[in-house]
Amino acid sequence: MDNRFNTIAGWALAGGIAALGLSIASGMYFHAERPEHMGYVIEGVEEASEGGAAAVAEPIATRLAKADVAKGEASFKKCMACHTINQGGANGIGPNLYATMGEGIAEGKGGFAFSDALKAVGGKWDFDKMDAWLTNPRKFATGTKMTFAGIPDAQERANVIAYLNAQGSNLPLPAAPAAGAAPAEGNATDDHAAGGNLSNEATPAEGAPSKDPAAKAPAEKKGV
Repeated sequence: MDNRFNTIAGWALAGGIAALGLSIASGMYFHAERPEHMGYVIEGVEEASEGGAAAVAEPIATRLAKADVAKGEASFKKCMACHTINQGGANGIGPNLYATMGEGIAEGKGGFAFSDALKAVGGKWDFDKMDAWLTNPRKFATGTKMTFAGIPDAQERANVIAYLNAQGSNLPLPAAPAAGAAPAEGNATDDHAAGGNLSNEATPAEGAPSKDPAAKAPAEKKGV
């Protein structure tokens, strides 16, 4: 009896030692270092600078002065799943965007069903509003149907806006501020910014009224 007990106890002890050894060995083999950057990158959110604050974009007038329409057209391709931009093009998940710059927000577009959130913004699509909308549609017009996360890169937004303006609107570009001049207080982008898959909603610009009371009227549209 004692021999059987000793045998069982010996096997149990050996099994425990073997399990402990395997646990230590597997821990050493599968050990992973702590990643340099924790968490996941969320599309549409601007990365904070080393100081902890989000980088402040240049004024839209400055970015438009160096905007590349061809690059804007390339960036706009991600929007074409929901929008057309040719003259007379049909509405889809989102409205046709031809001659959008300078138009009334949530107006026209062949009777497209705009959200109440966008209708409540009012005013016209100017460069500041479009920049704020493309930065973060849901912040610009809370409750919008647009599911687009926004374009975090400030110069890419300017490129897209320049492309949109070239499609039937052709509004005069705002004069770029002098080099070294401080950006105007209350810039629309600063007020509404934070931020592609354009979705559901109208033009890429839902936002607060322009700080500039003399918003420019749209150029005459041809063939409309």
